[in-house]
Amino acid sequence: MYSIEKTDYGYHLTFSGQILEFEMAEWVEESKKILEEQKGSFSVFVDMRRLLPIPTESQVYMQKGQRLYKQKGMERSVVILENPTLTRQFKRIARQTGILMWERYIDASLAGDWEKVALDWILKGIEPEQS
Repeated sequence: MYSIEKTDYGYHLTFSGQILEFEMAEWVEESKKILEEQKGSFSVFVDMRRLLPIPTESQVYMQKGQRLYKQKGMERSVVILENPTLTRQFKRIARQTGILMWERYIDASLAGDWEKVALDWILKGIEPEQS
């Protein structure tokens, strides 16, 4: 399951459960429509605390989506996770899509006020380790 919410800073994305190829493809298509109206730079807050590791077929669409958001003006993104396997998987995907330098990962199980830390990164550019 996924959701896309427009915010003052850009977009809040939530991914949870098992996301199969068809659903990840739907996310990319919905993102294309939403981002058509985007003017200027924006940030993305991604909540993946309840997401299961995604299958290889779904990863192809995640890569397309990441590239799309960057091409449309994504300045920074933050990903909230609670699973070391998923964290490794998404860091690898971000390296492959070229967005790793704009994206930060926060382990919600370790960071006390993970939401504040995340917003400090996307709104102010404060590195999570410095919060």
